[in-house]
Parts: sequence; structure tokens; C-alpha cells
Amino acid sequence: MTSSPDAIIVGAGPAGLACAVTMRKAGLNAAVLEKAGDVGAVWRRHYDRLHLHTDRNHSGLPGMAMPPDYPAYPSRPQMVAYLESYAARFEIKPDFNTTVSRINRDGAHWCAETSRGPIVAPVIVVATGIADAPYRPSWPGLESYPGRMIHSSDYRNPVPYAGRRVLVVGFGNSDGEIALDLANAGVAVALAVRSPVQILPRDLLGFPILAWAILYRRLPARLVDFINAPVLRLAVGDFEKLGLRRAAKGPRRMVEEDGRVPLIDIGTLAKIRDGAIKVRGGVDRFTADGVIFVDGMAETFDAAILATGFRPDLRRLIPDVADVFDRHGMPLLTGQATAAPGLYFRGQITVPAGQLREIGIEALRIAESVKAFTPK
Repeated sequence: MTSSPDAIIVGAGPAGLACAVTMRKAGLNAAVLEKAGDVGAVWRRHYDRLHLHTDRNHSGLPGMAMPPDYPAYPSRPQMVAYLESYAARFEIKPDFNTTVSRINRDGAHWCAETSRGPIVAPVIVVATGIADAPYRPSWPGLESYPGRMIHSSDYRNPVPYAGRRVLVVGFGNSDGEIALDLANAGVAVALAVRSPVQILPRDLLGFPILAWAILYRRLPARLVDFINAPVLRLAVGDFEKLGLRRAAKGPRRMVEEDGRVPLIDIGTLAKIRDGAIKVRGGVDRFTADGVIFVDGMAETFDAAILATGFRPDLRRLIPDVADVFDRHGMPLLTGQATAAPGLYFRGQITVPAGQLREIGIEALRIAESVKAFTPK
């Protein structure tokens, strides 16, 4: 591993790589620790049909745009190839197969306890993301349900579900795309939707929806939602008629206030309208042959896919710091200095203007902050 680095970066996904590149440009020497054997490990595990929901022009990392021959919304393999090229171009060489079990304050430095021994630096950036902490709710009757049940992070493709009735629990972007993937393969699928929702088109008036979010980024959330409401209703239609409830908060407020991302529709609504995807209410309990929903409806399902999100608790990794985490163990601040000198987080908070774009912006901000913190 790198000896006497200026900073330690935990994670070699987009956030970790971007931080490594911006730090190098700032004249800093960073050691990148990655528990997997490749860069972009989480992207390699995503389901097969995944494409970015943010457009190519707003998804490149600092110093290297995505290739111009990529489609407007790159695929999962293209994203992996881009991350490999990014690391190679800037000669970022992570220490692979290196698991960080604990991070402690050691005087004026931070010590990362790793599977290959301790490493110490004045600065540490936790860029592990959230995908290693899938949340699996508990319902009554789970022990009696005989069907196949997985978290959405374990879903790959429709092949294992041919000829089965499948329930997808949730209504985020993964949920909607997995249900669409199953429906396109002829699988009988339903979505269990507990809460009111907001839905955005992937493109609006010929421009990516992210471009509109960036355009309005300096305006208050309430004003943005008020301005956009009429055109969004025209774009996505009256989805209340499909059994969905429209959230009282607009899409921008939903992201900023609740950390919930509206569904970016890439065809899911069309499949709901034509009946290929059914809409059900929230799950009340599981039974020996299926599910009973909160409205009392009982239905048979051979499998369930829990698209119920992620809940990492970083206090397990960094147990001895104060005023850094909320009550769930999530960082209070990302992309900037925290209350613990030399400790930074990246990639753990949802933003309205695109996660990859925000990764680049915050990587530049972190590099400048770290440079001031560790003057040469």
C-alpha cells in the first residue's frame, strides 16, 4: 500500500476515483482502498438491463467526459468500461482486495484498520456508497412464505422467473425498471406501492430531465415544483387512474426534504396502462402462498423482489466520532469538511441534479479542502 499518503480514500467506485483524480491534480498523494478486485464493483453487480437515468453529457467524472459514441443513457457495461478507462487514464491504482474494518482517530491522523494491516493519513474520505447495506423489512408471515425472495440488489435478469408470478415491492427507479424488465419478458408481475409517488419523464420537451433540474438548481424547491407541475402532468398523464397516489410534495421537495427519488419513467407507466404490470397497495403480511395487502386483497405470488432501498450505518465503521452522523448512522454532511477534522464523506446523500454530476462537483470541493488542510 501507498506509504505516508496525504489521504486515504475508501472505495474505488465513481466517488472514490473522482476524489483520487482531483486530489492528484491538487498535488496530493492519496491511497485508494477497495475491498473488491476491480473498480466500480457495485456497477458490475447491478441488473443486466440497467442504463443510467442521467444523460451521458452530465454523467462524466472530473477530467474525462464519457465517450461521444456512447448512447444518451449509457448501459451498465458501458459505465463499467468508462470507470476502467478513467482509472487507467489517470493512473489510479487502488489497493484491491483490501477491506477496511474500522476507522479510528490516531492523534492528528486517521488510522484505517484493513485486512492488509493499518494505514495512517491526516485525511480520510469514505466513498463507499450505500449499496452494501440492503434493507429488508420484516412482515408477519415471512417464515411461512415458501416462494423465492431476494433484495433488488441481487436481481440480474428475468430468466429465473419465467412462468412465475412475481411481486416487486417498492416504486423507486430500480423497482420500476425491474418490473419493466420482467414484463417485457412476459413474466406476470405486480408492484406493491405503499406510499404516494411522483413520476418524471426521462426527457422533457426534447431535453433530459436532469438538464431541467440543473437549470432550476438555484431556485427554491417549492417554486420549481410549482413551475414544473403543469408540464409534468401533461408529460406523464393522470397516473392516479392507474391506482397510484400522487404525493403532496413535488419531485424537488421530495428529494431535498425526504431523500426520496421520484420514478424516472422509461416505459414502466406504459406497461401499467396496458395491464402488463399490475399495481397493488402496500404489503400487510405474507402467507403460505402469497401476500395479503393493506386493503385486504389476497394474491398468490411465486416470488418477491424487495426493492426496499439501502440503510448503511457508518457508525459501525467509524464508531468513535461525535457530531458527524444522524440518528440512522448516515453522514450529516457530504462533499465537505465534517465536524471531525480530516474526515470526509462522499456519495451518501441523494441530490436532485444527478448523483454522478454531484460526485464530480464534490470531488473538486473535497480536493480543495484537503489541500488547505494538508499544506505542503
